[in-house]
Amino acid sequence: MDGSGQQDTPIERTARRLRRQAVACRHLGSPLYAGLLDHAADDVLAGGAAADVLDGHLAQPWRSALALRMLGGVHALVLSGQAPDLAAFYPSAGGTADPGPGSAYAWAALRLVLAGQGDAVREWLDRPPQTNEVGRSAALLGGLRYIAAEAGLPVRLVEIGASAGLNLRADRFHIPGDAGRYGDPSSPVVLVGGWRGQPPPAARVEVADRTGGDRAPIDPTTPLGRLTLMSYVWPDQRDRRERLRGALAVAAEYPADLRQEQASDTLARTTLADGSWTVLWHSIVRQYLDDQQRAAVADEIAALGAAATPSARFAHLALEPHRRTADGECLVTLTTWPGGEQRILGTAPPHGLPATWERQQEVA
Repeated sequence: MDGSGQQDTPIERTARRLRRQAVACRHLGSPLYAGLLDHAADDVLAGGAAADVLDGHLAQPWRSALALRMLGGVHALVLSGQAPDLAAFYPSAGGTADPGPGSAYAWAALRLVLAGQGDAVREWLDRPPQTNEVGRSAALLGGLRYIAAEAGLPVRLVEIGASAGLNLRADRFHIPGDAGRYGDPSSPVVLVGGWRGQPPPAARVEVADRTGGDRAPIDPTTPLGRLTLMSYVWPDQRDRRERLRGALAVAAEYPADLRQEQASDTLARTTLADGSWTVLWHSIVRQYLDDQQRAAVADEIAALGAAATPSARFAHLALEPHRRTADGECLVTLTTWPGGEQRILGTAPPHGLPATWERQQEVA
């Protein structure tokens, strides 16, 4: 709907969403993608190469993150050596940040890729974005410490929307800093500045089992899997690339059970076990679930909570956007059973770092 109250056309709506994603990229530290998406929005309105590539997908909802699907496909071409002119502007491929105003020079190269290799980019438009962001593990690890402080039992970790399951290995990562520390400093993944505020409880976390599901899981131990994951990391964000490389090394050493399935199916096969916590974890997943899946997931969580006992406990730990947060921040929330106590543990940006721990509050 535009300012006059008239209905937007699909083209206008898509251009507006590209600009909205540009704002998010700029806020989250990717001026390259911000500039490219602003140009792509103009190109869509002008009926250019971006419009041709996105044609047939204009009716997708905002939550599908169409802009990131397109850019992921382009990045894969860059990283695999199929777009050398554009690679000159992508730090992830050895290039430098675009010196032109608003990424104008990089956009000229990107537009040529869209015009000449549009079919290859379109193959990515039907895939959900696989931003298996390792930084979100900071919220997971802090939450696990709160859980372990409540009852010092081994954890059976379950993740929905798990992508490549990298965060299922979070207990093998390291967080240094003044707001509490976690893990082995020799870990390939060091989440610098991962925790702020009031430190989580200094409780020992033992992960005994790791399982998860995703509609399109990625095997992080294969060359194609690694390329796919790296393609969804924004090319001018070096720290995220380094964390991902470290997490891929950890994944090669520590296996996890990862299955192709809907979120509700992951929970339907989840059972509680005596002498342990069963912990459901997810991050930036709700927006990708349709209404039917959201309802099914809520029902499965309620059933697991009702079945919990003092010796077979259940916890629901999440990092998700919330109406109470501002500037794109997400809430770290925790509910534990038996009892069903709901708490807000802190906040974190969508990419996870830093997680800021607060005095615990009830979830409204």
